[in-house]
Amino acid sequence: MPMSDALHKRARLRVVRSPDAAGLPLTAAELDAAHVDALYLRFAPYVASIAIRLLGRDGEVDDLVQDVFMEVLRGLPRLREPAAFKGWLAQITVRMATRRLRQRKLRRALHLPDDPADYETLAAPGASADQRALLAHVYRVLDGLPARTRVIWILRHVLDEPLHAVAEWTACSQSTVQRRLLDAQAVIDAELGHG
Repeated sequence: MPMSDALHKRARLRVVRSPDAAGLPLTAAELDAAHVDALYLRFAPYVASIAIRLLGRDGEVDDLVQDVFMEVLRGLPRLREPAAFKGWLAQITVRMATRRLRQRKLRRALHLPDDPADYETLAAPGASADQRALLAHVYRVLDGLPARTRVIWILRHVLDEPLHAVAEWTACSQSTVQRRLLDAQAVIDAELGHG
């Protein structure tokens, strides 16, 4: 079976999270197109965990994971440093999720049908009904923000990424990241009655 067919079939499977595998260092030999299946199995949960939080919709995650790894397959020959793989993968995921969020906004602006979001399902298993409702409300507020601002806020405040990583993954300066964080927080605080 060709590499892209195997990748496509695996992408249809429900991806489960497994942060331990993504944390182990890669070797230079693993950064080869011949090993993309192994990279997929090892890092798809990592990509999915970023994607679900950025997109907020479980139904879009599998397609995004597949798209990210198709991009990995195309770009892998240019990646020289094994230590940079995980950050590069996150950067691709963020770029593609941002693109999807922009498309979602365009569909809404054009009054085209869109899958409804059930943001309460993003909550941790032990979350109370109030916590689930608050999370859903915050994500609905984030829906109104520009895609990149939403992504920056989620990377920083939901995924707890450091400012330098947020800046790198979103191709923004740290000052732009900080400004967008403040803008997003002001909108969220106003909507939640904290401002």
